Order: sequence, then structure tokens, then C-alpha cells
Amino acid sequence: MPLALPRGTFVSQNEAGPILNGLPTNLPDIDPAETAEWLESLDGVIDAGGRNRARYVMLKLLERARERHIGVPSLTGTDYVNTIPAAKEPAFPGDETLERGIRRLLRWNAAIMVHRAQRPGIGVGGHIASYASSATLYEVGFNHFFRGKDHPGGGDQIFFQGHASPGMYARAYLEGRLDEVDLDGFRQEHSHIVDGEVRALPSYPHPHQMPKFWEFPTVSMGLGPLNAIYQAQFNRYLHNRGIKDTSDQRVWAFLGDGEMDEPESRGVLQLAANEELDNLTFVVNCNLQRLDGPVRGNGKIVQELEAFFRGAGWNVIKVVWGRGWDPLLANDHEGALVNLMNSTTDGDFQTFKANDGAYVRKFFFERDPRTAAMVKDWTDDEIWRLTRGGHDFAKVYGAYKAATEFTGAPTVILAHTIKGYFLGKHFAGRNATHQMKKLALDDLKSFRDRVDVPVSDAQLEEDPYRPPYIHPGADDPRIKYLQARRAELGGYLPERRGDRKFISLPGDKSYESSKKGSGNQQVATTMAFVRLLKDLMRDKEFAPRVVPIIPDEARTFGMDAFFPTIKIYNPHGQNYTPVDNELFLSYRESKTGQILHTGINEAGSVGAFTAAGSSYATHGEPMVPIYIFYSMFGFQRTGDGLWAAADQLARGFLIGATAGRTTLTGEGTQHMDGHSPLLASTNAAVVSYDPAYGYEIAHIVRDGLRRMYGEKPEDIIYYLTVYNEPIVQPAEPEGVEVEGILRGMYLLKPGNFDGVGEDARRAQILASGVGVPWALEAQELLKADFGIVADVWSVTSWGELRREGLEADEAKFADPTGEHDPIWVEKKLADAPGPVVAVSDYMRAVPDQIRQWVPGDYTTLGADGFGFSDTRAAARRFFKIDGPSIAVAVLQRLAAAGEVPMEWATKAAEKYRLDDVTAGSSGNAGGDA
Repeated sequence: MPLALPRGTFVSQNEAGPILNGLPTNLPDIDPAETAEWLESLDGVIDAGGRNRARYVMLKLLERARERHIGVPSLTGTDYVNTIPAAKEPAFPGDETLERGIRRLLRWNAAIMVHRAQRPGIGVGGHIASYASSATLYEVGFNHFFRGKDHPGGGDQIFFQGHASPGMYARAYLEGRLDEVDLDGFRQEHSHIVDGEVRALPSYPHPHQMPKFWEFPTVSMGLGPLNAIYQAQFNRYLHNRGIKDTSDQRVWAFLGDGEMDEPESRGVLQLAANEELDNLTFVVNCNLQRLDGPVRGNGKIVQELEAFFRGAGWNVIKVVWGRGWDPLLANDHEGALVNLMNSTTDGDFQTFKANDGAYVRKFFFERDPRTAAMVKDWTDDEIWRLTRGGHDFAKVYGAYKAATEFTGAPTVILAHTIKGYFLGKHFAGRNATHQMKKLALDDLKSFRDRVDVPVSDAQLEEDPYRPPYIHPGADDPRIKYLQARRAELGGYLPERRGDRKFISLPGDKSYESSKKGSGNQQVATTMAFVRLLKDLMRDKEFAPRVVPIIPDEARTFGMDAFFPTIKIYNPHGQNYTPVDNELFLSYRESKTGQILHTGINEAGSVGAFTAAGSSYATHGEPMVPIYIFYSMFGFQRTGDGLWAAADQLARGFLIGATAGRTTLTGEGTQHMDGHSPLLASTNAAVVSYDPAYGYEIAHIVRDGLRRMYGEKPEDIIYYLTVYNEPIVQPAEPEGVEVEGILRGMYLLKPGNFDGVGEDARRAQILASGVGVPWALEAQELLKADFGIVADVWSVTSWGELRREGLEADEAKFADPTGEHDPIWVEKKLADAPGPVVAVSDYMRAVPDQIRQWVPGDYTTLGADGFGFSDTRAAARRFFKIDGPSIAVAVLQRLAAAGEVPMEWATKAAEKYRLDDVTAGSSGNAGGDA
């Protein structure tokens, strides 16, 4: 294992340090004489030129070794200087003067938009400092690298840093895509109404709120890096499968150094390196500050990230210092300046920019007499004008050019910047700068002077809350230049385009098998879904559009049969002989494989789902992601990622397999899924179903394909919970109410009056998913033991029933005296006699979702609490949700209504031994757990 340095410490150039990547010195020496000559040469360099010269030569040799792919481990860390030396920088191709003028206009308009949003009576906030630190990083990209959707290569995908959104709005304003009315609607998405029309901008990149502008939601920090990696992977996936040529498209992700603390930010870096995603560039804005203060006050975040990314196999380019430092570094023959740069902490660098040139001279340069001598003839102002690399357009250009030309690995650019740069001394580098949303009058005036915009003192003093936006007009050279650069690069960014292509959906034949049931064979609904998927994949036009996503549980879900047919996607193919090579269901990887097998990685799977599910807009290629996973690792683990997928207007199927709290009890995980439908209901884009049978699944999937990929596609996501408990799948009943299946409930089995009088007591049992067989069991017990006739309803979606109820309530609130049709659950239960008892394999809050619309007496049963290991039957008896428990609940409600004696319920509880968990028998004990 490599020897690590303590965080924030650095080895002096003149001191011996540890080898950070152990070298394979145990290899046999096939030519000792030649080896001795090399060692003598090194000794000669040390003796003649000193240790610093020898160190330089060794670094150059390591650099060349990496270039020639020798296989020697690269350094995990380099000096705190620019990766690209001044002598190797490319010439800057743009007009420096015009681009500087554009940046100043953008800085002003971005800051003023946020400032005006703080005017009295509004006060909605905003962020100024993040864009101020990254304006140069973006503008070099906009003017020279970012390709729009009309570019011949198809255009790039840009993940803009969420807190920098004001800068993107400011640029769109100069481009003519937004006007002052739009800017003044920042963060007032419903209340900013002008001439009867809402004219507003969301606070952050929200495609759902601005579906023609933003493409990728990024402000939930950590998801941007992860989703960018899976977007780059999906670009290659489309290319390798022959669906679209994406070879000339690049993914750029703009991130914050503090954001890199999120596990999601770093968790899948190895995927990008393993798949050699050289179509991916991270730009980390290293302003050394998180939201509250320094990222690594006692350390150096740039150095930390360099080591981390290098260790993960990325190409790392550091942009630390601006051009003003070049002559100083060129004359640093003894390495004194580099040593100061290496040893100064981020906390000190932050403090330097919160002071002045005299402070920097005293507390930086004068720490070493050699560096003090370098600037002895410099004024304090000249020292103060020494910039950091992320604010130097030439340095940034060189880094971007190198990144786009690098092959074989993804690139990360670590750009040293100042948070609040150019905003003034009250903002730059201050701990509170992230929370500062407006400028005082004096700050406005000094900011006005720095960016050189035509605004008078009188204008600022007249209404300090409404400084004017500045647009010099379409004929201004700066605007002409800006427009010309975007035209040459393929159009404006960000931009989102909707459906441009439609796919052929499978016909009736694909669903026939699911409707026939399983005969005498016991099949869990997980397998029923997989069988349906196989039938759908027989449609040759539809099949290539399916993107199965599996987080290393294919065999659990019965999907290993897909391995030898559609194969697992691997851009390198399969360069080994699988251990099961002789088997029919052998493990197969292929460059053209269709399955995205993400490993034990639910967060990454959601990233892959998001990229595939929004491909209809990002690439104009509609794809059908089908992500199947352990339901317990769905919404509760990756809920934020699924919110981002919804914000990105992704479409596709989420299959929560091995669902429910009691069907997989052998696992014994305490967080067994007793709540996923409830969590799914919180996401407005998710249509959630809990089907009991294969034929229900067939209708739901068909309707989902129609709604998401038909003639009028909707931006929704279908979530189906399926189970691992084997049962005989019944054939679709003749005349089944398909509308009820889709709307959320239908009468599965009416009560039978044979053997009992027409005056028999009545009840209604509502059940979903694996709970339906228990309801049918309770129906039989109630009739056989107590002469009670119960109807059994299959509730395919508690969530859709609730959604309809909420919409109806909203309509009634808006028009309380109007006529309103009853919602589905009201209509179906209006004339259904007796109490209603609802049950599922989830906590009671799931069926409780529809309580307010159920007419009459309503009781819910559920599996509340922690999960545990036991048999299915014992677990159901423990939670009191099995067939006998349902029957007793019905009797109790009938007794409460005076329909039957309470003794019946008491006797039933004794008869069925409800207090004895060993007496439970509901459900199938067979099947793998």
C-alpha cells in the first residue's frame, strides 16, 4: 500500500521524501551492468547539479515514462504549480479585449440580477460569489470549446454548477434569449406575472421548470459529478451499440471543490477511468471555500484532489497561477517560491485575498529571504495583481485544449480561483461570501468602476435596489463577437430539445403470454415481469431501444438468461474466458452489449437510468431504461437521484424487485421494504404500482410504454413493485376491468352467497401486491366460519388513487359550488356494503393514503416497524396482516357497527391463534429467499 503523507504536509524539494507509489523493484535484473550505469548517471546529476536538479530530471523521466506507457506508477502529487508550463502553452486564439469586455458585462448583470431579487417586498435570495469565481472558466468554454446542438458532431453536454446559474442567465440575456423582465423574475416562479404571463427563472438548473433551457439539474451537490460520468458512459454506449455516432461529443462537468466531499462526487471515478472515458472533462472550481468557510483550511484541497484523481486513473491538469507568476517561477532556480507555494495552507491563501498586496508581501513572500528578494522592487499593487490560474483566460484555454486532445482517460482540471472574485473586498475570499446576496451602495459603485459599465452615481443612488442591467445592443462589437462564436460552435447553451423521434411499440402478441397465467407452475411476480420483458424483447424494432440496468443482482431477479443473448455492455469486450463458459447461461460481456451491469452500485444505476431515460432529449434517441433492483435499495437509498431524474424529465421503468416487508424475511435486513410506495408517492413524476399478478403487470407496462413513448409522451417514471414469493399466476379473468387496473383498483373476486342467505353480513377487503392472496384467504375464512360475504379488490396503486383524490379536492376547493364527478375509489365503493379493511405488505401509511376518500368505515393493516429474519408465515402473523388477521379485523369492524356480536371476533382470534406466530400459514414457504 502506498505510503501517505499527512494531509496538508509537503516534502521540501531539498529533503528526501517517501515514494508514494511503490515501484516493482523485485523484478529480475536482466542486465546488471546497464542498471549500474543508470544509477551512476543519477549520482552524477546529484553531485553536479544538486538534489533539486536531480529531482527535476526524475520527474521528467516519470512524465516521459507515462507518455510511453511504460507502466511505472505516476506520481500521486506534484508541486503546487501549473501542470502545463508556460513554454508549452498554446497561443490564445480569441480577442482578449472583447472577451474581457464580455466577462465584465456578465459579472455585472449576474450580480445585479441577484441583487435586485433582494429588493424590498421580494427578498428571495440568490448566490453571487460562485459565478464570480468561475466566470473565466465558463467564458473560455463558451467562446472556444462548448459545442451546441447544431454542431455537426452533435454537441456537448454541459453540467453547469448549480450556484453559478446567474451567470448562465446573464449570458442568455446578452444573447437575446432572455430579457430584463425575465431576469427580474429570478426565483419568483409563480408570482412574477407581467401582462398576464408568468415571466420567471428558477433559482438553479431545473429542466422541469425551464424545459427548453436547462438540461441537467446539478444543485443537489454530488449528483452532478456522478450523473456526468454516467452521461459520458451512455454516450459511448449509444455509439458502441450503433444507435448514434457520439464520437465528437464531450461531457463537461463544472463542480465545486467543497462539493467533492460528497461521496457521490468521488464514488464512481474509477468507472470513468476503467472505461477510458476521454469524452469527459471535470472542471473543479477550487476557490478553496465551501458554503461556510475553507474546504481544507489546514491543508490543500487542490493537492488532495490531484492525488485522488490520479490514483483513480484520471488525467490531471492543475491551473494554479496566472501569467504574472511566470517570470517569478522562471527565476526560481533554488525552488524557494515553489516551496512556499507547496507549504502555504488554503486557509492562508484565502486570508491573503481578503487583505491587500502589503499583507501578501509580508506574510507570503517575506517568509523566505530568497522570495522576498524576487519582489523587492515590486509595488504592493503589482503584488496584488498576481492572479490565480482560474482567472487567467490564457491558462484556462491551454488546460481546456489539452483536455480535449488527451486520449485514453478522463481529465480533471483543478482551477485555483477566488470566491467572490471581482466583487470587492467585502466579498472576495470572505467566509460569509456564499450567503451574501446584495451589495451596499459603496460596493455597487466600486464594482461598477471595476467592470467599467456606463452607470452613474445618480442612477445607483436613486434606487440602490434596482441598479440597471447593461446590454450594449446587438451592434456592439462585444455582442457581435459573442454571437459569432456561438454560431461557429453550433448554437446557444444551455439548451434542451424535446422529442424528435418516436419508436415503434410492441403489439398485442407480446402481452398474450402474461395474460394466460402460469398454469400449474408457481411463479413470483418478479419472474412474471422478466418473462414479459423477454416477450417484449422479441419485437425486433422495439428491442434495441431497451436498456436493462442491473446492480449486480441479475441472478436473483432471474435475468441471467439475458447474459448470453443481449450480453453485458463492456467497451473493452470480454478478454477472459468465463468460469461458466460451457454453460448455456454463460456470463457474457461485449462491446455491443445491451445490459448496463453497474455492479453493487445503486446510486450509479440511477445515474445510468437518468442518462438513458433522458436520451430522447439529450440525443434525440428515445431509449427505454428498465432498472431492476432490490426494492429496499430504491427510493430510500437513492431518492435524491430519482428526484434529479424527474427534474431531468427522464422516462423509464423502475422495478422494485423482492418487494415487501415479509416476502424476503430470510434476509432479515431491518430496513426491509415496508415503505417504498409511500416514498415513491412523494415524487410528483413517479407513477407507482403494486401489482398482484402477471396479467396486471402486462396491462401496466403496456400503458406505461404508451404514456411515456407513445404519440403524446409524458415526462413520467413508472415504478412497479414485484415480489419473490412464488404463486400460481392466474389467467386474466374474462372481462377484467382494465380501466380499474390502470386507475388503481378493481373488483377481483366478488363475494359468493352460495350456502348463506341473501341477508348475510357484508364486507370489503382491499389488498395490493402479495397481500391479495391473504385477502382471498380471509374471504374464504369469513364465509366458511361466520357466514360473512366479503368482496376482494385488487388495489394496483394506492398512489394513483390518492393522486386522483388530491386533484379532485383541488378542483373542489377552486369551485366549491360546482358539480364534480366522484373519483374512482368513491365510485367503486359507493354502493359496496359493509366495512372496508385494507392490507398490504407495507406499513399502514401506504393504504392510509386513500382514507379520506373511502366512504364508510375504513381500517388499515400493515407491517410497521423493523424487519427481521423468519418465515413468511411467521412474519405475517407477527405483523397481523395474514389471512386470519384480516378476517378478525373484519369481524371487529362489523361488531363495532353492531352487525355481529363482539364475541365472534374474540372467538375467531382464539380459533386462529393470532397471538401465536408459529400458527401462521399465509403465503408460500417455498422459493428462494
